[in-house]
Amino acid sequence: MPKQETIILPKTQEILSTMGEQIKLARLRRHLTAELVAQRAGLSRATVIAIEKGKPSVSMGSYAAVLHALNDLDKDLLLIAKDDELGRKLQDLELPTRGRGRKRKGV
Repeated sequence: MPKQETIILPKTQEILSTMGEQIKLARLRRHLTAELVAQRAGLSRATVIAIEKGKPSVSMGSYAAVLHALNDLDKDLLLIAKDDELGRKLQDLELPTRGRGRKRKGV
């Protein structure tokens, strides 16, 4: 069975490319080679290069491993979708509202 290719929208590809560039800059600022980061992350040098190019075929786990190899930058992954403003508004629209209660007789 052939592997199904994931469709990546241009805007998403742009985000992945920017993220890869930022990861590469973080590596260079630390004066680390791609080979050393690959060893620390338990990945191949080719995978690290693919991450730095923003390739969508690389797993999220590999991105996390490289970020961790760059001195615990993987904690930044916790910022993803943290402030989901649209989701919160949609959730608020679905919250039940309490109507007025019935009047009691004889009170």
